[in-house]
Amino acid sequence: MDLAAGPGAGAARPRYLFVTGQLAKGALERTLGEMRAAFDWRVEALRIKVAALLTTDYLRATLPRPDCDAVYLPGLCQADVAALMSIFGVEFKKGPKDLRDLAAFFGGEAEAYDPQGKHALTILAEINDLHRLDDEAILARAERYRRSGADVIDLGCSPESPIADLGRIVGMLRGRGFRVSVDTFDEREALSGDEAGSLNAENLDLAGRLRSAVPVVIPDHGQGLASLLRNVEEARRRGVQRLIVDPVIDPIHFGFAASLRRFCEAREALPEAEMLMGVGNLTELTEADSAGVNAVLLGVMSELSVTHALTTEVAPWALGCVRELDCGRRMMHHAHRRGSLPKGFDDRLVTTRDARLSRPTEAELRAMQRSLGDRNFRIETDGESIFVFNAERFVKRSNIRDIFPQLGVEDDASHAFYLGRELMKADLARRLGKKYIQGEPLHWGYLTYAEEEAEQARRRRAPARARAKGAP
Repeated sequence: MDLAAGPGAGAARPRYLFVTGQLAKGALERTLGEMRAAFDWRVEALRIKVAALLTTDYLRATLPRPDCDAVYLPGLCQADVAALMSIFGVEFKKGPKDLRDLAAFFGGEAEAYDPQGKHALTILAEINDLHRLDDEAILARAERYRRSGADVIDLGCSPESPIADLGRIVGMLRGRGFRVSVDTFDEREALSGDEAGSLNAENLDLAGRLRSAVPVVIPDHGQGLASLLRNVEEARRRGVQRLIVDPVIDPIHFGFAASLRRFCEAREALPEAEMLMGVGNLTELTEADSAGVNAVLLGVMSELSVTHALTTEVAPWALGCVRELDCGRRMMHHAHRRGSLPKGFDDRLVTTRDARLSRPTEAELRAMQRSLGDRNFRIETDGESIFVFNAERFVKRSNIRDIFPQLGVEDDASHAFYLGRELMKADLARRLGKKYIQGEPLHWGYLTYAEEEAEQARRRRAPARARAKGAP
């Protein structure tokens, strides 16, 4: 099969074949033609209307053997790309679920970004109020933090309720494979745990007495950079070979701006020092979704080469902080290494809105309706109104309560439930500025979850899949 070249063809350019159905053929060709892509392309529109219904068996029977470097299938199709690669001897991939995302998809693919790739930040996740928890609760919290991406479990001690057997708790966690740190100023706790602790002028006598701990050196209370540098110098004089410097980030309206300056000045004064930032003073003490707060602080840490971040998840709006730091540290490392802005390749910290938003126009939807021949309802939104249509009717409203009575499904409970759920999702997408794709979960960044497929959707798709499998 001769692969016709797209705009700007060249011998060294990769050659891609895009497989789709009859309904999307024109739109796909227009989108590819407008992309100015760095590859040559051709569209193969098979004799099936809805591309999402493409199956492995149908492609095996109907797709001409491709002569190209890779074949791209619609993102919603259920075909097995590994099986197709074995059958045809060429790489198969799935594109985006929405055709309007194709340009962004190839831009992101070109970045070769690995969301589980390298980073330069160690996350310490603090278990607060340790004295209130039994061993089972401590281990459960530690396991949750580890699953979220924490590298070190930090044991938060209370000055009013010292823990006599802290060493036992440290040993228990280490026996389960955890790295452990201890957040305390208490000498007995620090010596018992001997894993970490904070040093200032009040307890610098601990410097050099800890056998395995890497102490965190902070400024004296209420004082600034000069006291921090003095404490660092004294700790080193007392024989501390390795230490971590924490200039201390302060809450908003309680020295936040000045503490940012202190971090910058500390980095200038100690260019080689390991540094820590306790981000909980912002995420826990600012009543705002923590993802954006963490993203900004991760940017500061990236610029200043801060290698340790201490966080916790106590306030309801801060639940997920460990996972957010894990996502964001990889994003910032990638951007820093490339010398680019932290955008365009990892949208997991965009939760309430969507990173890329594309929506159909009413004219496009009416044109789609004219090509339909079945009674299955399609649901779409352009951000202002919600549209529900099939071959027989086209309903446009901004209030889903006005839409439902016009659909005539009152006597089919499972169908009514399916449409009601989808209409609610479409309404959420319209109100929040998110993309809606029928039958797919809304995208909530790292919080996105898989939905159980409604029985009605399965029953409606099964006959169509059967027809597609036997299509000529």
